[in-house]
Amino acid sequence: MPYFMGKFGNPSNLHDVGREAKNAVEEARAKTAGLIGAHTDEIFFTSSGAESNNFALKGLAQANNQKGKHIIVSQIEHFSLLHPAKGLEKSGFTVTYLPTDKQGLVNPDDVAKAITKETILVSIMHANNEIGTIEPIEEISKITKEKGILFHTDAVATTGWIPVDVKKLGVDALSLSGHQFYGPKGAAALFVRKGVRIKPQIEGGIQEDGRRAGTENVPAIVGLGKAAELAVEEIPHRMSYLTALRDRLQEGLIEKIDHLVVNGHPTLRLPHNLNFSLWFVEGESMLLFLNMDGISVSSGSACTSRSLKSSHVLTCIGTDAAVANGTLLMTLGMGNSAEDIDYVIEKLPPIVKRLRDMSPLYEDMIKKEKGK
Repeated sequence: MPYFMGKFGNPSNLHDVGREAKNAVEEARAKTAGLIGAHTDEIFFTSSGAESNNFALKGLAQANNQKGKHIIVSQIEHFSLLHPAKGLEKSGFTVTYLPTDKQGLVNPDDVAKAITKETILVSIMHANNEIGTIEPIEEISKITKEKGILFHTDAVATTGWIPVDVKKLGVDALSLSGHQFYGPKGAAALFVRKGVRIKPQIEGGIQEDGRRAGTENVPAIVGLGKAAELAVEEIPHRMSYLTALRDRLQEGLIEKIDHLVVNGHPTLRLPHNLNFSLWFVEGESMLLFLNMDGISVSSGSACTSRSLKSSHVLTCIGTDAAVANGTLLMTLGMGNSAEDIDYVIEKLPPIVKRLRDMSPLYEDMIKKEKGK
C-alpha cells in the first residue's frame, strides 16, 4: 500500500525517492527468484502470465531464428501460448502441436520424435490450469538439453502451490503470475536463464535490463515479491491442506452424483484443482445455480468462461462435446474449510437432479439402464 501513495517514486530516477522505489522492485525480484530457485538477474517482471507466455514464445523464437524455425508445443497449452504460436506460423515458423493421453499427459517420446534439425524451441506447460495434470517437465528437459534446444514452461498454474525449481526442472524460461498465489493482479514474471537470447516485445525503454520497456508497476511488483516470500514458507502446508480438502470434495460428489467423470490425472495433479464432467447437465446452468448459493466455480478457465465453445483441453483428452459442456472447475484456496466442502456436497446434487429432471436424454438413459 505505501507504494501507491507516499513512496510514489519512479524506479528509473536517480534521486532518493526513485532509489526507494528501485530498491523495492529489486527486493521483490530477489524474493521472486527465491521462490523458483533462480538468480535475481534472471527474473523479468511483466503484467500477466499471458504477457510472460507471449514474451517467451515470440521472444525466444525471434531471437534464435537463425538456427531454425520449428517450434513444438502441446495442444492443451493456454491460449496465451497457442495464439502467439499461430501468429508465428503466419510469419514463417512451423509449429508442431503435440496431443496428450486421456489424462492430459504429454509423452516425452512424442517430443523426441517431433524434433527436427530446424527445431529451436519447445514449450510445454508445467501443469494444465483446467484439469490440473502435472506434466513430465524434467524428462522433457533432458531431451531438449541433449539436442541443444531451448525449453520454456508455463508454470502459472503451479508456482506457489507445488515446488517449482528451474534448475531441477531444467528449463530455459518459465512463466509465473502473482495473482495465482495471492499476489496482486497485474504483476507477473518471466524467468530467462542467464545467457539465453530473447527479443523484447515491448520496446522504447531501459527497464528490466532492456528486456521490457515501460515504467514498472511498483505496488503490484512489491505485492508479488511478498506473495513469493510467503509461498516459500507455506507450500508444504498448502499442498497437504488442500489435497485433503480436494479429496473430500471429490469423494463426496462421486458418492452423491451418478455419471460424474473426474478429468485429469488421478495422482499427478495440482492439490487445489478439481475438474469434473456430468452427463446430461449444462455447465453454465450449474454455475449460475451454485452462484445463487454463494459458491463460485468456473465452467472452464477464466480466460474462456464467457465462450460457449467446448474447452480445447477437454477436446484434446477425448471428452465428448456434449459431456464437456457439463464440466465444472472447482479451485480451492487456503480460505476454504471442511465446512465449505460439505456445503458444496450438500448443494450441488439437488441442482444436478433438478437440471436432469428437465432432460429427456437423461430420462431415456435411466430407462435403458433399468431395462438391462
